[in-house]
Amino acid sequence: MKYWGRVCLLVLVAIVEPSRGNWAFPRLQERVEAIDRITTRVNEQIRISPVRVIGDDGAQLGIMPVDQALSKARESDLDLVEVAPNERPPVCRIMDFGKYKYEKKKKAQQPTHQVKTKEIRLRPKTGDHDIEFKVKQAVGFLQHKDKVQVSVIFRGRELAHIEEGRKVMDKVVSELLEFGKLEFPPQQQAKRMICTIMPK
Repeated sequence: MKYWGRVCLLVLVAIVEPSRGNWAFPRLQERVEAIDRITTRVNEQIRISPVRVIGDDGAQLGIMPVDQALSKARESDLDLVEVAPNERPPVCRIMDFGKYKYEKKKKAQQPTHQVKTKEIRLRPKTGDHDIEFKVKQAVGFLQHKDKVQVSVIFRGRELAHIEEGRKVMDKVVSELLEFGKLEFPPQQQAKRMICTIMPK
């Protein structure tokens, strides 16, 4: 326990700004960027020779000594960046390293959308106005990049008239297929008919 306590303390000391006791996120970001600079070799930092070179337009320029690759990058007024250091020979690309870092940082800051499954419930006797409202709801979910599970629920004697529920299901699915695609076709599961539609 003492060992883990010390480890936790060291982590806290590394992250918390001692002078003010505030979380030092800017410092953390600086450290991450510093590590990124160390791990991504650029221009003269590339020591292994020869290297496989990709041009700024994505064309394969072949395997060549680092000095030759550097001179090609300088001719284009760009940087030589090691993009696959574990390959043999390492793969380097001629690009604008500042722009590459900016785009990478921007991509990391973009929030990732987690796909959720939203459900709309219907009955075999659901009226046209209610179906229209539920379809609008489902369209909103699909446009928000969420999956939609359409459920037609049967109660009591309604199980004897499954075809009525099937008509409601087909009507809803046909309207939603304009905004999504069928992941699972309609299936009867005990007292409900289920179908899943995913965003395009």
